[in-house]
Amino acid sequence: MRSRWLAIVAASALALDLALSSIYVVSEGEQALVVRLGAPVAVVEKPGLKLKVPFIDSVYVTSTRSLLLEPQVEQAIMGDQKRLEIQPYARYRIVDPLRFYQAVRTPEAANTQLGLLVSSAARRALGQAPLRALLTDERRRILDAIKTEVAAKAAALGVSVDEVRFRRADLPFETSQAIYDRMKSERQREAKELRAQGYEWAQQIQAKADRDRTVILSEAQRGAAVARGEGDAEANGALSDAFSRNPQFYTMVRALQTYKGALANSGPTMIVTPDADFMRLLKAGPASDQGPKP
Repeated sequence: MRSRWLAIVAASALALDLALSSIYVVSEGEQALVVRLGAPVAVVEKPGLKLKVPFIDSVYVTSTRSLLLEPQVEQAIMGDQKRLEIQPYARYRIVDPLRFYQAVRTPEAANTQLGLLVSSAARRALGQAPLRALLTDERRRILDAIKTEVAAKAAALGVSVDEVRFRRADLPFETSQAIYDRMKSERQREAKELRAQGYEWAQQIQAKADRDRTVILSEAQRGAAVARGEGDAEANGALSDAFSRNPQFYTMVRALQTYKGALANSGPTMIVTPDADFMRLLKAGPASDQGPKP
């Protein structure tokens, strides 16, 4: 009895194993290649529960979605002999599972092959273009050329390349530092030239200001001299007119001005002789045109 139950359990386990080995699932966004004893027999594209011959058929499931390829950063030489660090990336889809299986079998091997194709195509395209082309609309033409070359060669792997772009396209650190140092020295040279030019302009402005100052002072002094001459002439005319009208009064005024000038800086005591001409006006007063009254 016990041996019968053991036989039933073993038969059930074997049947279950056979059933599980004959079933496989294709999910949404996947496709499968059925290989029988090493020979491809069918490509399954519709999702669902599928059947195969157990222990004889092998199923290789691949994605129909867009896959990302990211090669490592590497250096490329531009057409103008400038070095550039680039990191391209690509997006591709597996469109022919049979050819894909025959060429590379696994996505990892496909990434390796496509990475080599993208790297060689990028080097070839960049080697024919100057560095400045990557900063203009010429960049798109270069990327399209890389994509076209990669897509043509990747068709033999059963994949379709949808996009090729540059994630990085930078100058090496040594080159960037050299460019920075050159730009810094160039800016310093320009700053020195501007400072020298500014100093020269300042000297010119100062010289012009000094020249204008000298001209203005000369004209002012000439005008002042002319004004003083005209004033002296008017004063002399007025004095001459006053002298001609009343000589005694003019003589008295001139004497008083002389007293004022002589006594202004003298001490409180002044010693002179009584008959000095200097004291005549103080003692006798101004002379009169009329004689003494009777």
